[in-house]
Formats: sequence, structure tokens, C-alpha cells
Amino acid sequence: MSSTNPGGAAGPHPIVVGNWKMNGLKTALTEAVKVKDGLPAAGAPVDVMICPPATLVLVLAEVLKGSHVRVGGQDCHAAASGAFTGDVAAGMLLDGGASAVILGHSERRAGHGERDWDVRAKVVTAHAAGLTAIVCVGETAGERAAGLTETVVRRQLAGSLPDGITAANTIVAYEPVWAIGTGLTPTTGDVAAVHAAIHSALGERYGKDAGGVRLLYGGSVKPSNARELLGVPHVHGALVGGASLTAADFLGIIKAYDAAG
Repeated sequence: MSSTNPGGAAGPHPIVVGNWKMNGLKTALTEAVKVKDGLPAAGAPVDVMICPPATLVLVLAEVLKGSHVRVGGQDCHAAASGAFTGDVAAGMLLDGGASAVILGHSERRAGHGERDWDVRAKVVTAHAAGLTAIVCVGETAGERAAGLTETVVRRQLAGSLPDGITAANTIVAYEPVWAIGTGLTPTTGDVAAVHAAIHSALGERYGKDAGGVRLLYGGSVKPSNARELLGVPHVHGALVGGASLTAADFLGIIKAYDAAG
């Protein structure tokens, strides 16, 4: 499906994904209900998804049942099942009502030592289970200062994505590590350059099959900068962290698409 981004350029139908990270008890579901109730009855001009902690996937899916808001997970194991205490399988997320899962987030790469091939194995498992994989890439402040942004992002894409991805089973999110939760954001020119490089890398590897893969920007996205960031070429939505915890802020980001044609 094609739509229009805030800047007016045609492209894949946009999506705004909220990543609650390790935040949220059952009381937080009231914020999700506010998001659901804050969308137009016919649905927003953008797909909407909330990825809560694993403990809330099932109950959130029930709360949002029949609405325009979908539910995703934040991680899954590379194995379909087995003796992996504390881990969650992709099939479990699907069974709980999730339709997608975030994989390769920088907080998993840095805090849990996940490498590109670990992420790739999870993507394969997620696809096999029927989940859309939201695969994250992005450079650190040091890598950016060294002029390695495109090199790092291309390496992560090459190592983290398996063969045969499609627009239906994969979304790529560019999140500069130095911008996550810091309040700092790259310039729109910087975002445009990286997203153009991602678009090019996917095209080189997958050809026309990559044309509809949605590319999200993440990293200190908030209502005040959403329209500017989401209007950048090859930006088809946002992966939102802290601002997704509050319905008013999350809806403010979603509404960046309201004036789009």
C-alpha cells in the first residue's frame, strides 16, 4: 500500500511503532486505550503499533482487539522452543496476539552482546513464526565522529538481514545510538543521507523486492520534531521510545501525518 509522508512524497504506507522497553504495568494499559480512542474511527493515515514488555503482550492485544492499533514484541529467541529459561519464542508472541517483533535494538546489541548474526538468526525465526521483523541498525557517537556511519549501517544490514526479505515480513529502523533517549537528534540532512544509503543497500541486495520495505527513523522522536523528521525522503514512519509511554505524546507524533495528502 502506498501513502504520502508529511513531506508529500509517495511511498510505502507509513507506520509509527511505540517501544515501551522495560516500562509498564497493567495500569499503563490506560495509555494504550487513550491511543486507541484518540485515533479516527476510520483509522489514522498511518499504521500504529505498540510493543510493550512481554508480560503485557497478551493483555494489550485483548484490550486493543478490533481497533486500528496492532501489538508487537520487543525481542525473541532464535530458537522456536527449548530449554531457554527466561526467553520468549516468536511463536509465543504470535500466540499472544503480536504481529511483529523488534530485533537487533542497540540496547540488545550493547547490553546483551548480540551480534549481527545473532540478530539474523532471530529474524529467520520470527519470519518462520509469521511475525514481521522490525530490524534496528545505527551507529554510536564514536563511529559517527570517525565518519563510519554508512559503513556501520551497511555492515549491520548485510549481517542482520537474511535472504528473501519482503515488505510484508520486514521493516528496518535506523536509530543512531547516540540519539536514543538523549534528546539529541541528527539533522534532517543526516537522516536523509542514512535512509538513502539503507534504501540503496536494500535495492542492491534484494532488487525490486526491497522497494516496499518500510524504513523507520528512531531516536528522540517527539511531537515537536515528528513532522520534520517524518517528512524526510525514504522515512516511512518512526520507532518511538519514551514518547510512546504517554498517549498525548504518541498521538502527537502520529498526528504528524494528519496534514498529509
